[in-house]
Amino acid sequence: MTDAIHHLHKRKRFHKHSEQFPHPNKFKRYLDRIVYIAGIVGPLMSIPQVTKIWVHHNASSISLVTFTSNMLLNTIMITYGITHREKPIIVMYIMWLLINSLIVSGTLLYG
Repeated sequence: MTDAIHHLHKRKRFHKHSEQFPHPNKFKRYLDRIVYIAGIVGPLMSIPQVTKIWVHHNASSISLVTFTSNMLLNTIMITYGITHREKPIIVMYIMWLLINSLIVSGTLLYG
């Protein structure tokens, strides 16, 4: 059984007494699917920032405090995901941590 399907079956059992999964409401079913896409696309949208820093060696407009704070928050969210065994949260915030780490290290080198 793939991890994604396993996660859905865990959610079915967990939400047995609260909200039905998959939800009978069409909008909520759509939202349940689209959140997975958003979790992957969001970090990928920061690649131009990483490219600007690492390829063009230009980190003049980057706030080191902002991206370092983001790394701290990413670590908290990864811990939350691991604690609650939520793989989509773990994967998404590991991706964010990687992107933010590249931005911070590039800013320290080229800023």
